[in-house]
Amino acid sequence: MKILAFGESLWDMLPTGKKCGGAPANFVYHCRQMGADARILSRVGNDPLGEEILDFCRRLNLDTRMVGVDRDLPTGTVTVKLGAGGLPVYTIHENVAWDALEATPEAVSWAADADVLCFGSLAARSLKNREALAVTLDAAKPGALRVLDLNLRDPFCEKETLEFVLSRANVLKLNDEELVRISRMFSVEGETLEERISGVLCASAFPGSENLRMIIVTCGADGSWLATKTHRVFTPPRPVNVTDTVGAGDAFTAAVVMGVLHGRPLPEIGACAAKLAGYVCTQAGATPVIPDEIKVKF
Repeated sequence: MKILAFGESLWDMLPTGKKCGGAPANFVYHCRQMGADARILSRVGNDPLGEEILDFCRRLNLDTRMVGVDRDLPTGTVTVKLGAGGLPVYTIHENVAWDALEATPEAVSWAADADVLCFGSLAARSLKNREALAVTLDAAKPGALRVLDLNLRDPFCEKETLEFVLSRANVLKLNDEELVRISRMFSVEGETLEERISGVLCASAFPGSENLRMIIVTCGADGSWLATKTHRVFTPPRPVNVTDTVGAGDAFTAAVVMGVLHGRPLPEIGACAAKLAGYVCTQAGATPVIPDEIKVKF
């Protein structure tokens, strides 16, 4: 299975120190642990932070040949400060290396052979990235999964940008709060979560609904949903002792994608994804080594 993830590589600058971040690398890491040939298309600066990201990826055994090094723009950072009530406040800095992704010949060639292309809404905030993403997705073969990992982070949630990425996806992954938000943005009717899922899948006013094969909705401690135009599967939560939840959603997405590629039934996919995401929650960081007994096997 060949998988390409398109998007950000950055550092979360926390009050306790910096931590390597970016959903694409987390997703690729877990796909590789489940046997896929998964790679990342990203960009870092020609600076110490960029070299540290490349070293981090190499330690995870991630292929970095499509991680470009920008000679002008710095490596991306997110400043995290504690606001009122101790809640984190994020500043995702702009004009950084991952705002200038390139659809290189190697990336386009890989995309043309890929079974899955995964991309996020945050990485589409710049015009250059939207152009590169369009070229990459246009190269995909007709049967490829085009997975949009919705990541609503203000102020990068313009309706025009979301229309752009939604119209190019055939699998949509988001959490329950994001589902409510985009339902309102695109006038999707429904009060319950299930009604909103049905609306997104079927409403003509929702961008790209005619192409959607599946919606993945994570609800944190309340479980998750996998939905197609004909089936809805709810997976109850798995009680775990949470260390942190960083990267759990990326692991969940990876497990769902691998299950779909292997043709597994939705209830089995949901259970496997919940098991992997639950284990990640018990560990520190987004990319723990997954024991054989926890690894999703298809």
